[in-house]
Amino acid sequence: MKSKYSHILVLLAAICAFLPVMAVDFLLDSYVRVRERAHLQSAADAIASRVQANAYDTIASLRHVLADSPSLCTPTFVANIHKLMAQSVYLKQVLVENGDGVQYCDGLGQNLDYSPLSRVLSVPGHTETIEVVQYGEMGVPALKVTQAFGTTRTVSAFAPVVSADPASLLAGLKPSSMVQLDLTDGAEIFGIGDRSGYANRGNTEYLTAEAFAGELPIRVTAAVPFAIVRADYGDLDASFTVLTSLMCAAFLILALQYVRKSDLPAFDLERAIAAGELKPYYQPVINLRTGALAGCEVLCRWEKKNGEIINPGMFIEYAEVTGLAIPMTLSLMQQVKADLGALCRDLPDLKISINLFEGHFRDGSIVEDVQSIFSGSPISFRQLVFEITERQPLDKQMQAHSVIAGLHALGARLAMDDAGTGHSNLAYMQTLGVDVIKIDRVFVDMIKPDTQSVPVLDGLITMARELNTEIVAEGVETEEQAIYLRGRGVIMAQGYLFAPALRAGPFRDLARALNPQPQRISLVEAEAA
Repeated sequence: MKSKYSHILVLLAAICAFLPVMAVDFLLDSYVRVRERAHLQSAADAIASRVQANAYDTIASLRHVLADSPSLCTPTFVANIHKLMAQSVYLKQVLVENGDGVQYCDGLGQNLDYSPLSRVLSVPGHTETIEVVQYGEMGVPALKVTQAFGTTRTVSAFAPVVSADPASLLAGLKPSSMVQLDLTDGAEIFGIGDRSGYANRGNTEYLTAEAFAGELPIRVTAAVPFAIVRADYGDLDASFTVLTSLMCAAFLILALQYVRKSDLPAFDLERAIAAGELKPYYQPVINLRTGALAGCEVLCRWEKKNGEIINPGMFIEYAEVTGLAIPMTLSLMQQVKADLGALCRDLPDLKISINLFEGHFRDGSIVEDVQSIFSGSPISFRQLVFEITERQPLDKQMQAHSVIAGLHALGARLAMDDAGTGHSNLAYMQTLGVDVIKIDRVFVDMIKPDTQSVPVLDGLITMARELNTEIVAEGVETEEQAIYLRGRGVIMAQGYLFAPALRAGPFRDLARALNPQPQRISLVEAEAA
């Protein structure tokens, strides 16, 4: 026993001898990463806002021209273009052409010289389309915003992607920084700064930040070498080293005692995630009108090696606090792709709801993770619905909106879970851009036999209709509840009346049973018939 304790004391002494420098470097590096990444994110958000302002101003100008002009290519039409070009900082030209690119007229009375740099993309919530083009001698690419006019003609407005000098995008950033704009489909628009260094970075660490221009399919990436920003903090090293040396021994002893005396579940949960013990279970969502299976919500179960199954209520909150919810979600999404890929290919209207946590919106990498996992898989982005809970409002609104815009740009939808139980109101949900509202089971439980009206539940349904969102009722357990909901226009529901959360195999069997596919007749059978 004495030998054991002397070995521990030797180990502690060795750790204490090296910990101060190691701790200072690690903590200071972490501080620099957080602080400078936040600064970089602010710069990316500001650039995205400028791009968004350019595009939305151009869309508004195009709409004004069409609204104020009874017909195209008339003196009134041209005069309206001149008026808006004088008022707008961004609008450079308006062009009328046909589907073959034949130009009919423009605002300046000259043949317009431009060449496409990207394919035509739609803008969520708008009838206009956008395209990146090289416009004349303009130093930066331009946005071509197009509105169809009749069946044969289009009217397009042109504006630079950014109105200021491109070099101004680097204002406030460190040397060797770079800023790049591209479309969400990967097509590059333009960039400024040390882009070659970033492209050939190899193992060199870069701090990066991304932002999206509202609902436009335009992404802004800002990056800077970590070594460049870290060099500005050299003076703090000595001060922190002295302070840490004084506190290190006491802190280390207390920390080791705490770890030794505490059976922290985080260690076991982290191991379980790595071992693949956290499994997705699928709770069916049923169409109350047709009886078909419309989709599912992905729920998490911890299947231990001894056969014990632990419900998420025992570990989800701790996973959120420790940050393990992020790798846990990645593992679940990978398993969902493997479990439901073939089913989603056969049932292209099937929707899969995946729960996100507040930490996903602070981390910001969830958009890239979703794109990396599901891109090229049988599960399309439009089949994905990401749920956020109303019980925990999102703190960082700017970052949250950037993540939501990124998910929307991919084609995924956003659902508000536990609606009515938290702090949200109509304005908050409108701001987030919620597509689906999920009514919590506490309100569904208010429906009893012979119930004629449930004012609170009816109010939630009315709010969802005012938002023009889809409604899903949770926790439906009786036929009376299903009939009541269907009578008030609620079509989608989930709960034990239909099925509990199922493993992948039973869920696939249920989906195919409730959504039978038409039989395919072979050529031989057809000829025989």
